[in-house]
Amino acid sequence: MLNRIVLLLQSCLLVALLSVAGVHAASPTIKQPQVDTPKRVLFVGNSYLYYGDSLHNHVSRLVTAGDPSVKGLQCKSATIGGAPLWHHNIEHLTTPGNIGIKEPFELVILQGNSTTTSSEPAIKRFHEDVKRFSAEIAKHGGKTALYMTHAHVKPSKFASPDMIRKVEALYVEAGNAVGALVIPVGLAFEEAYRQRPDIKLHKDFDGSHPDLIGTYLAACTVYASVYGKSPVGNSYDYYGKIDKETAAFLQKVADETVKKFYGR
Repeated sequence: MLNRIVLLLQSCLLVALLSVAGVHAASPTIKQPQVDTPKRVLFVGNSYLYYGDSLHNHVSRLVTAGDPSVKGLQCKSATIGGAPLWHHNIEHLTTPGNIGIKEPFELVILQGNSTTTSSEPAIKRFHEDVKRFSAEIAKHGGKTALYMTHAHVKPSKFASPDMIRKVEALYVEAGNAVGALVIPVGLAFEEAYRQRPDIKLHKDFDGSHPDLIGTYLAACTVYASVYGKSPVGNSYDYYGKIDKETAAFLQKVADETVKKFYGR
């Protein structure tokens, strides 16, 4: 009897550990790009997108480096520091001609506030905004993608071992609800730290914002998710600012993370 109780407790502990590790995380409904080589892309978010020379710039350069035949690429970024989605006027941003792009955006990538999961009202508002924004984007013929934010690390007061699990659940649920592609940037950060605990993807001063190589990892993850191409071997390294070894490692992590996430 005692042995059975011990085995039962061990089984319960294993299930709990696997759950924390994300093994039972929900699967994304959309598992591949919804637009073939999108050329008109809008990023909507906050400072997570504009740190490190702006994410949209890095994604554009990865696209052209990966396929020089791609012409007419138009990537725009609309960001407000610290903003949740509802701070943005999505109707204005997606109306052709309002922000310098005459044709409708083919893909709009939405990034919410990184601390949304710390508040139930904020979680509810995020779901509502994703639905509203997605409907507005679709009205102009575009598709929606969600940029899963990375977890905080120390010294951020929001840093916690389970933060990335909460963020992951939020974005997968919201994305599945509206049929949006979820871009697993947060999971790529987690995997990079798992493989190299000493790597620094965050700014030291706050443990929240991405450092340059964090932005590069995010760009590689967006590229792999949105364009369906592996960033491994891509020649773009921010004009030599990111050393070859680090760039290769981050490209590999992005590629592995995206394949694992969509392969659930």
